[in-house]
Amino acid sequence: MQRGLIILGILLVVAGAAWPWLSRLPLGRLPGDIHIEGEHGGFFFPITTCVVISIVLSLILWILRR
Repeated sequence: MQRGLIILGILLVVAGAAWPWLSRLPLGRLPGDIHIEGEHGGFFFPITTCVVISIVLSLILWILRR
């Protein structure tokens, strides 16, 4: 548990430091992401972005477990 939390903390620090470059990725604006605007608000559900992130994380974890 301790090792996992340390790795998670390091990943968060790296992601925070790389945020200027990560924010340029088109995640959240991919085809298939649902974005509905109404008069009193909006709804956003990034289906395609979730699938892409899931596939990438699955591949990374699969590689690390081998």
